[in-house]
Amino acid sequence: MSRITSICITLLAILCLAAAWEAFARFGGYTPKLTPTLSMIGAALVRIAANGVLWTAILATLNRLLLGFAMAAAIGLLIGGLMGRKQWIEDMLLPIVSFVYPIPGLAYAPLFILWFGLGDVPTILLVGISSCVVIILNTWKGVKSIKPIWLRSAEVMGAGDREMLHHIVLPGALPYVMVGLRLGLANAWRILIAVEMLMSVQSGLGWLIFGAQTFLNTDVMLATIAVIGLIGVLLETQVFERIERATIVRWGMAAA
Repeated sequence: MSRITSICITLLAILCLAAAWEAFARFGGYTPKLTPTLSMIGAALVRIAANGVLWTAILATLNRLLLGFAMAAAIGLLIGGLMGRKQWIEDMLLPIVSFVYPIPGLAYAPLFILWFGLGDVPTILLVGISSCVVIILNTWKGVKSIKPIWLRSAEVMGAGDREMLHHIVLPGALPYVMVGLRLGLANAWRILIAVEMLMSVQSGLGWLIFGAQTFLNTDVMLATIAVIGLIGVLLETQVFERIERATIVRWGMAAA
């Protein structure tokens, strides 16, 4: 399938979704206050963008995302790499990671509120800690997937730990690591928006939705939700796809 065809199909799907919402808003039996039309949502988006509220919220949320995801990536890559390379660390930590993995990140929110109070600090910590588990598991699987003969061959040729890490472990595990980072970022983004509604932050996209709900500004809520989805798509396409094309696709480790 050509890229132009793929883009056309995507645009058609978006148009169908927009038409379905417009029909529901006009003929669904609810008042415009509850189901605003697309023109009302667009007007709300322009309004909150013009008065600066939207941009302030976006910057605040992205700042928390950057800090939380950086924490998750650092913890996940370190622990996952150690689990993959050291059997005793895997035996010790894998049961704990497997136990924590199915627990939703929001389940920790009440504890974090009790421990750290409200505001940015517990929000960032919760995003980082709850998002690192998927990175740990994928990094561990990536390191374990490396063929032992590659490692033994490098040892025979005199490669030290640093050379082994740079030339065998990291390239061999990179496809799994990229999947883990992708899933970790998506998880962090979802958790962050929800947590912003709980942690009494001063600004943010989740805070903007919660405030709009309080005053029954459904048009602002839906406009903000659309922005959240758009930013998520941009993070996926403009960050990870570019990194993958420059690394694992270029090296022939994945299809373009």
